[in-house]
Amino acid sequence: MITRGTHVTLLAASLLLTGCGGGAVAGTQGAPTPSREPARTTPSPEISAEAAPRRIPGLGPKTRARIPADTRQAVVVTGRGRDSPLSTVVLHERTATGWRAGASWPAHNALKGWSDHHMAGDLRSPIGVYTLTDAGGLLKDPGTKLPYDHGAGFTARGTGFEGEPLAGSFDYVIAIDYNRRSGTSPLDWTRPLGAGRGGGIWLHVDHGGPTHGCVSIAEKHMKELLRTLDPDLHPVVVMGDAGSLNS
Repeated sequence: MITRGTHVTLLAASLLLTGCGGGAVAGTQGAPTPSREPARTTPSPEISAEAAPRRIPGLGPKTRARIPADTRQAVVVTGRGRDSPLSTVVLHERTATGWRAGASWPAHNALKGWSDHHMAGDLRSPIGVYTLTDAGGLLKDPGTKLPYDHGAGFTARGTGFEGEPLAGSFDYVIAIDYNRRSGTSPLDWTRPLGAGRGGGIWLHVDHGGPTHGCVSIAEKHMKELLRTLDPDLHPVVVMGDAGSLNS
């Protein structure tokens, strides 16, 4: 088990309206029966779009159902296509009136796109909804509320698929809780589903090209994300190609 202080090398509402019906009035015996007029009904008020809880755009019922009820922050990663390495990232926060979207950031995902059954080495990012509990990086903590592991174990070397240098990619990372043990350093290699199902899936600094399975965004956006995510709000990442997320 790799503890948080250990530095090792790594690559990798609906609204329900009810009404009441009135009963018939009994007439006095011998008194003339009053004429009856057709009952007048009051139209039910329509629920305006503003009053209805706002949903996260692009998410279908199956995907929405996978977001825990206590989640108040959702990082939504929407891939351009099933086989595309290009995506966008938007942080949504749940309010009293529904979900509120933040800015949209360009991102990269895995070289070959997405998979709903990620395997080690398939060069696809896993589709799903995963908790975000732990962070770290080569650079010091930028002010996150997440547990942060700082050290040389986050050094990135070599080049990416398009020849771009990987240096600095792991300056800031957030571990995506896919096939990992939450509550540990992103460097923890425990794989509950087994090594064959891959792991080490992170949000990290973009190096200008596709990833092996992670999601990468610009450094300034990583710092903003780290400073915004709050474990008390039970953040998750919702990730996949647009078609899959819309199911």
